[in-house]
Amino acid sequence: MLSGEHDEKNAILSIHAGSGGVDAQDWAEMLLRMYLRWADQHRFRTQIYDYSEGEEAGIKSATVEIEGRFAYGYLRSEAGTHRLIRLSPFDAAHRRQTSFAKVELMPDIENTIEISIRPEDIEVDTYRSTGAGGQHVNKTDSAVRMRHIPSGIVVTCQNERSQIQNREVALKLLKARLFEMEQKKHDEEAARLKGEHVQADFGTQIRSVIVHPYNIAKDHRTNHETSDTTAYLAGNVDPFIHAYLQEQASGVASPAAVAED
Repeated sequence: MLSGEHDEKNAILSIHAGSGGVDAQDWAEMLLRMYLRWADQHRFRTQIYDYSEGEEAGIKSATVEIEGRFAYGYLRSEAGTHRLIRLSPFDAAHRRQTSFAKVELMPDIENTIEISIRPEDIEVDTYRSTGAGGQHVNKTDSAVRMRHIPSGIVVTCQNERSQIQNREVALKLLKARLFEMEQKKHDEEAARLKGEHVQADFGTQIRSVIVHPYNIAKDHRTNHETSDTTAYLAGNVDPFIHAYLQEQASGVASPAAVAED
């Protein structure tokens, strides 16, 4: 099942809050915590490269590298939009709220694939580190924001000790994003030639977690589900990963699917 070209590599996982306001930012942080716990259970090392806090709670986005054999191969099942339905803890009336967060996944392809980036195609800004774990918060402009002008891709890194280190990590993230973009183009073209419809936009949830009026976590591609949402959010993601990999191996699982509950 884990026979893909990059399955054995480390994974670079990014989470972005979607629609749903503060609840979506809280949901993004819940997902980050879930994957960090999953990595810890597998004794994988983790390093947070970027962490953007929400205004009231949660996070706007975060990028973390998960280092371990087959980390990318396992976690590629998680790429897509994740939905949460619950009674909002941020609503005074405690109403039911639907929130979305997007998970992006890239293999760490540094030193394994040549991605050519011309220096004149990169725009670099520096700013003061903010967020969790920044030892240089409000002291030095060590954080780096790097923009690839031709593609419009923007990456940031703020949690290394120096601006030079942050630049190196940002370049690494940029290469991974460019590789992901080219890989997606290739996959979409292959699907088009096969006559398949590929829907990979943000509005397509691959998995839903519902904690009101009942408890269920369900993958809409494999139909695998569990009523133990507490264990799932605590990092017990393996059953969903294995179900996805098994169906991918048999050619059944679709890249993405939507199911309304």
